[in-house]
Amino acid sequence: MNNKLRLAVLIPCFNEEVAIGTVVRDFQRVLPQATIYVFDNNSRDNTVAIARSLGAVVRHVPLQGKGNVMRRMFADVEADIYVLVDGDATYHAESSPQMIDLLLAEGLDMVVGRRESIEEYSYRLGHRLGNRMLTGFVARLFGRRFTDMLSGYRVFSRRYVKSFPALARGFETETELTVHALELRMPVAEVDTPYKARPEGSFSKLNTIRDGLRILNTIVRLFRLERPLLFFSLISALLALLAVALAVPLAVTYVETGLVPRLPTAVLATGLGLLSSLSLTCGLILENVTHTRQEARRLIYLGIPCSGLPGTVGASVGSQD
Repeated sequence: MNNKLRLAVLIPCFNEEVAIGTVVRDFQRVLPQATIYVFDNNSRDNTVAIARSLGAVVRHVPLQGKGNVMRRMFADVEADIYVLVDGDATYHAESSPQMIDLLLAEGLDMVVGRRESIEEYSYRLGHRLGNRMLTGFVARLFGRRFTDMLSGYRVFSRRYVKSFPALARGFETETELTVHALELRMPVAEVDTPYKARPEGSFSKLNTIRDGLRILNTIVRLFRLERPLLFFSLISALLALLAVALAVPLAVTYVETGLVPRLPTAVLATGLGLLSSLSLTCGLILENVTHTRQEARRLIYLGIPCSGLPGTVGASVGSQD
């Protein structure tokens, strides 16, 4: 690798004493020129001591949640290329040179490691189905460019990292990472990478139902913020349909008898019609606001120098395997 390129491996951790040693050693072997950062999120075991003994740069993040750790990592670490990987030893360190090569050769801003299960129980069925559902939902809203939206193994350019707002608090941060790239229409790619089971004695911090609901809530929130016209138009259409459904029988009765016997229903239908109009108006106004905000974000993104230099790193990185 060109020595002018600063490479950082970012490892968020919470109680990973069983696996962190393997992760740090693997990336030290595969990417010897990289600085390994372990951001500890209030671990109560020996995660910090093990990481520090292996030469990793250890930093503490007191606010609990992976999203909070991401915010600190992206704000504090200065580099040209960032490799993000979980500290659970499930990802394939040897895939990182290929991901970095692709990022530099194609001038990309993010390369996602698309997980391919190589061991039984490494990728639980519930998590796989949830990932497909959420990835499909995001694809319909923002465009189908990813098939593994929730992967924790990614390579970023400096432009991406320093333009990423990092608003999420927990495991929904992967959704935010994906939508940020889609919204700014960044050049991105996916690379297949083996996905292993956790080492014996290591336990996942994920709760399928709780974290799935939080991710879904994040998607809805991003839908409202990034596609306000479509979001409020759907609400407007629903309210309009309810108003029409209530008003049609009243209109028929009025034509036949000249009377409006169900006054409360008439008032309700009128109110729903007004709310429908207000919802559509909100969508139109917020669409203009969102467009202006997106332009500002795009200009900030373009104001950050490219991290890539001519050439790739395959020969020098790959030779260290």
